Amino acid sequence: MAKKSFLSSFGFAAEGIRHAMATQRNMKVHGIVAVIVILLAAVLGVSAMNWLFLLLAITLVLMAEMFNTAIEAVVDMTSIDIHPLAKAAKDTAAGAVLVTAAFAVVVGIVVFYKPIVDLLGG
Repeated sequence: MAKKSFLSSFGFAAEGIRHAMATQRNMKVHGIVAVIVILLAAVLGVSAMNWLFLLLAITLVLMAEMFNTAIEAVVDMTSIDIHPLAKAAKDTAAGAVLVTAAFAVVVGIVVFYKPIVDLLGG
């Protein structure tokens, strides 16, 4: 394999992100939710620390979804039949996305609960 330039590696990474967004329904859903969360955080004026928690949660979910996509692609490439190990790999990767998304929901509740209650006059 030819040696890649440092800058070309960014292009390959961007292509991977584009591929995940273009082909994976859940990646699109996570992307839309991320935009909504960012807009809500901006409107509610969350603290810098809470911004960090929100951005960490968003990043982890998107990373998990991209790892899941990569694992599914490799498994599909190497296994025509539904082999128990192929199923285990795909299910485990999907489980990682679920765990990460659950973490993101908890972060969202912790960050947004008080500002939303205050906004509603509670």
